[in-house]
Amino acid sequence: MTSASAFPALEAPRAEQHPVSDVRHGILRTDEFAWLRAGNWQEMFRDPATLDPAIRAHLEAENAYQAAMMADTAALREALFAEMKGRIKEDDSSVPMKDGPFAYGSSYRTGGEQPRMFRTPRDGGAEEIILDGDLEAEGKPYFRIGGSDHSSDHRRLIWSYDDTGSEFYSLKVRDLDTGADIADIIPDSGGSGVWDAADDGFFYTRLDPNHRPSKIFFHRLGTEVSEDRLVYEETDPGFFMSVGGTRSNDWIMIGINDHETTEYRLIPASRPDAEPMLVAARENGLQYDLEEGGDVFFILTNADGAKDFKIMTAPVTAPGRENWVELVPHEEGRLILSVLGFKDFLVRLERKDGLPRIVVRERDGGEEHVIAFDEEAYSLGLSGSYEYDTDVIRFSYSSMTTPAQVFDYDMRGRTRTLLKTQEVPSGHDQAHYVTRRLMAPSHDGELVPISLIHHRDTPLDGTAPCLLYGYGSYGITIPAAFNTNSLSLADRGFVYAIAHIRGGKDKGYHWYEDGKRDRKQNTFLDFIAAAKHLVGQRYTAHDRIVAQGGSAGGMLMGAVANMAPEAFGGIIAEVPFVDVLNTMLDDTLPLTPPEWPEWGNPIESADDYRTIAAYSPYDNVGPHAYPPILALAGLTDPRVTYWEPAKWVARLRVRGRGGNPVLFKINMQSGHAGASGRFSRLEEIAYAYAFALKVTGKADTQPKPRVG
Repeated sequence: MTSASAFPALEAPRAEQHPVSDVRHGILRTDEFAWLRAGNWQEMFRDPATLDPAIRAHLEAENAYQAAMMADTAALREALFAEMKGRIKEDDSSVPMKDGPFAYGSSYRTGGEQPRMFRTPRDGGAEEIILDGDLEAEGKPYFRIGGSDHSSDHRRLIWSYDDTGSEFYSLKVRDLDTGADIADIIPDSGGSGVWDAADDGFFYTRLDPNHRPSKIFFHRLGTEVSEDRLVYEETDPGFFMSVGGTRSNDWIMIGINDHETTEYRLIPASRPDAEPMLVAARENGLQYDLEEGGDVFFILTNADGAKDFKIMTAPVTAPGRENWVELVPHEEGRLILSVLGFKDFLVRLERKDGLPRIVVRERDGGEEHVIAFDEEAYSLGLSGSYEYDTDVIRFSYSSMTTPAQVFDYDMRGRTRTLLKTQEVPSGHDQAHYVTRRLMAPSHDGELVPISLIHHRDTPLDGTAPCLLYGYGSYGITIPAAFNTNSLSLADRGFVYAIAHIRGGKDKGYHWYEDGKRDRKQNTFLDFIAAAKHLVGQRYTAHDRIVAQGGSAGGMLMGAVANMAPEAFGGIIAEVPFVDVLNTMLDDTLPLTPPEWPEWGNPIESADDYRTIAAYSPYDNVGPHAYPPILALAGLTDPRVTYWEPAKWVARLRVRGRGGNPVLFKINMQSGHAGASGRFSRLEEIAYAYAFALKVTGKADTQPKPRVG
């Protein structure tokens, strides 16, 4: 049973109240904690030292409070961290991917926090470290490597890093002959660059002061950044923008999109000064992706009512929509997720009957075959290739009990070669675990998939604690993948479950549409239905369920806490998007205009305002008996700003009832993704798991045997 008695009787910080009122669409709303939003947030993201001292003092008080409330879990957190670290092969290495004379990969050194990039001669030979993340991170409290791209002549590497957590990436160019970075440095980039065909310059996105990728530039090596040519500027703040290239190095692709609409512009990689060529003009609701195919482009699109997408082709010389020809027709219930084009094959990753699969199609003749798998629930990833003229693709496979496996697949011979199985140094016997896929009836009769894992010795009599994870936004599907960290809970008698709720694409594109905008309530009701089903099937009890979600999944946590606090014994909300209405009303924030298609625009639409106001967690905090709540955040997070959880926690303490604690842990040196080092991140996970164990009364439980 969860109760406040599990925590010491300490007084929580109380934020000052300075009410600010606002009237929109004739509706009055008052925010007593608006002052926690830093007025200089753009400056603060770049230099956290500029944070208002009063705000900093409050956040530091929150950190001191949560540290005291969780002090008795110190030994447990150390044990959890040691267990999770023990399941990581410290000197792990990826299987290098071949490209011309080399094969490129990444690795870690024993004890290292950051990845290293390496290459080896294609047919074997000594490994060459071309970028050492640990070395680059020395002396920095935060460091994360962004994107990278080696030149086609293999002489240079574009790479990027963020050393504040604010996701303003600096781009550098490394001379791979000398191992030194040349003088060219690009600040405030989106995190990646792509070479032109001559390898003497590259394209990149630059972020504006509001953290939006609004411009594409071309930088020629050896010139000043101030001389970089503006290639394309997106003036609509509601659209994201990115730049990439093809494996054959023929085209530079400028992708422009929001959550519903896509537009592409193309530049021949051999002519970096050419004006971008429009493929198909943006049309509200029209989505398409381009994939290379030699003399054609493969086009994955929802055009003409193809809700679950179809594949078209168009000549590279005239790729406009009027020249699109259907190749793979739309099939309702078969969601095509992505495509990869090769000289002789077309490969697609799709989801059918709730499970992913890979389909290989011969370009000459159109014969198709499926790469098959047998488990009840699993995760599948298509890695692709650096090379276009190849018969081999790479994919990864895992399930909640099966460690990740990496395969090369010969598309012509239809044979797979196992290259690597994820090593678990402390040992893993999948026979000790049981995984299941349940279907929970929701409020309207829809069946919500639940993937779960538990130790084989865990009694299923309604007494087991449960961590129930959910997300449910942007069409993102949470895979039923192998997760070494969750084994620490399973070994202590937990059922670890993932609710595949609406707002994701787990059951097709309609599953996404049924969980957004005016149908967003389905997301929350599905999650509550999943909790009820787990209880009804005797896997757990309501007071033993700890709900967990991050970012938009953190919004889910805030919503279900308001709607059904009695259904959960605890809530873990990581970087939670809980102040939805205020954020969607603030068009200066980085993600607000691009997010309107997902949530609605409450500035322009009274209906959207009322829809968001009806579920926005911060706006609906009420006199409920909330379960214990843990909120986690990063100070320089540009995606979900720190003040959202800070305000939410402050209001929960004022309006909530029941006496259960609300904890707020904020990393003062990180952003949206949390700590940047792989082991530092494990410490954060150990903290969250210790909270789950504490509130369910299992903090002293010893783990069950995992092997033997």
